[in-house]
Amino acid sequence: MWWRRKRREEWEPFDIFGREFEFIDEIFERMVRDIEEMFRRFERGGEIRPIVRGFSIRIGPDGKPEIKEFGTKPETLIKEEGVEERKPLIDVIETDDEVQVIAEMPGVNKEDIEVNATENEVEIKAESENRRYHEVVKLPCEVIPDSAKARYNNGVLEVVFKKKHPEKKGKRIKVE
Repeated sequence: MWWRRKRREEWEPFDIFGREFEFIDEIFERMVRDIEEMFRRFERGGEIRPIVRGFSIRIGPDGKPEIKEFGTKPETLIKEEGVEERKPLIDVIETDDEVQVIAEMPGVNKEDIEVNATENEVEIKAESENRRYHEVVKLPCEVIPDSAKARYNNGVLEVVFKKKHPEKKGKRIKVE
């Protein structure tokens, strides 16, 4: 790519994200390869399907950027039949007492959604006639799976868990 022709030293003053730009470059190159493969298949008489691909960048609690891919999974572009599987766009928000997982999954009904959780991760699946979503999300801390409350509205799934706080050791005794 053209930006690789420049010497690394020339880019260093602008390299505020460090190695994350290399990761974004890899994602972009995979997307281009997938699109090229789709066009080659189309030229051979294959079916062309819409591609939904992207990535989101946010600054994590440690101050470092977090980069996540979403959209049509590359392996489903090669299949000739069936419904393509996508990674939903997911955001995880942690507060003092809760962990909130938000997933954008347009095109499915709430009856099509299945959510499974452990103390450390949540698996989100959805399958309708036209769409299929799947993702396993690592949670930032341990949660109580039985406390989960989920709702789905206008293509957005929201799952809220209560945090699992370690038991307080002992009891404070008032000194008189």
